[in-house]
Amino acid sequence: MLEKVEATSVAPPDSTVVPGRHLALELAETLKLAVPIALTQLGQIAMMTTDIALIGRLGTEAMAAATLAHTVFFVSFTFGMGLVSAVAPLAAQAFGARDPRSIRRSLRVGLWAALLMSLPMMALSFRGEPILLVLGQAPTAARLAQEYLFGLTWSILPGLWFLAIRGFMSAINRPEPILWITLAAIPANAVLVYLLLYGAFGLPELGLFGAGLATSIVNLGTFLAGLWFAARRRPFRKYHVLGYFWRVDWKLMRQLVVIGAPISFSFLLEYGLFGAAGLLMGVISTTALAAHQIALQVAAILFMVPFGIGMAATVRVGHAVGRGDAGAVRRAGYVATWLGIVLVAVLTIAVIVSRFSIAEIFLGESTDATAELSATLLLVGSTFFIADAIQTVAAGSLRGMNDTRVPLLFAILSYWLIGFACACWLGFWTPSGAVGVWIGLSIGTAVYAVLLLLRFRGLTSKLGFR
Repeated sequence: MLEKVEATSVAPPDSTVVPGRHLALELAETLKLAVPIALTQLGQIAMMTTDIALIGRLGTEAMAAATLAHTVFFVSFTFGMGLVSAVAPLAAQAFGARDPRSIRRSLRVGLWAALLMSLPMMALSFRGEPILLVLGQAPTAARLAQEYLFGLTWSILPGLWFLAIRGFMSAINRPEPILWITLAAIPANAVLVYLLLYGAFGLPELGLFGAGLATSIVNLGTFLAGLWFAARRRPFRKYHVLGYFWRVDWKLMRQLVVIGAPISFSFLLEYGLFGAAGLLMGVISTTALAAHQIALQVAAILFMVPFGIGMAATVRVGHAVGRGDAGAVRRAGYVATWLGIVLVAVLTIAVIVSRFSIAEIFLGESTDATAELSATLLLVGSTFFIADAIQTVAAGSLRGMNDTRVPLLFAILSYWLIGFACACWLGFWTPSGAVGVWIGLSIGTAVYAVLLLLRFRGLTSKLGFR
């Protein structure tokens, strides 16, 4: 694909078009895509935050168990998530090239990939308790985490299918139905989690298992709603996404794996780092682990904004690659990056100002050590939030160019050789403790962001736009 862009980049630019207008149009198109995608992401994280908030009322031990359960769950889920993420650049490039058949094929192979990957991923989550015990976690916390996982694991397959449909809809510039579905799912999830967690209206009190099961039921419903939109509603139905669904397109499947597997491993390295940080916090103390979960949940909420912008960047860059417009490739990447920086900077200031109130949302009116440490970690995380926004959008831009293998190498270097090493050293060999772990996370993320920006600049410079 990049060879096609390079071949067409020698054409002279249209001198009648004002450069500033190019940027304004790109910003408008990026926002048109990014706003519903980001709101969708915020809606999905709102469901998870609701779970954590309701579980947190059971006590610090339950909160710590939920943290460990999410660590195991996301380690397994993110590998499949990386594969189906490749649906968006493949479909976007096909859309830019005006190739509807390839758009349809991209979604189909994404659905098949999710199905084939879900069984081994579920097996890992079902063995969460022995895994956590091997990693040195407390037996009670490991047992409660497994109880939660027994209900939550069933959400893996419908969750991955929903992501594939979202990538398809975003690639054809129509992400709104996914947002509507997610907004409807938020209250449904809150009610169902409450009913099954505590027991009400004649339903049994299922505890942590009930909370996980409720989330799985809601995820199944969101997938079925997304599939209905994709198959039956305009403008999606013209792509006939379910036609000949039983035919596996192995050629495109290989391309999906080539693009998506490095994304999967990058996600695993990134989320694995934060999962490992959670394990480090568990070794430090239960208080540190609970405070870490609160700060990490806030970081996840903020992350949804640049993640949505990064997905929009993938689509916009993919469209430009598909139609062979090298100038638009560079423009789409940089406009999205600056948009992410500005928005997350504003949100970061809001978090710093309200950090003590945020801790109260999760813990109630409390002045104990967990609340104090949570507020401190949110303050330390301010630098991390900005760096995370930059790396997320830059990675999205590179995915739109099918460039995923070099960013994987960057992730290994940044997150583990630098970030995790710093987190261990600062957390255990200095008085910083839990704060030192978060400083290490910030350092690794900042290095990754810089490397990705340099990579995008280098690739677009080769296309003749310096």
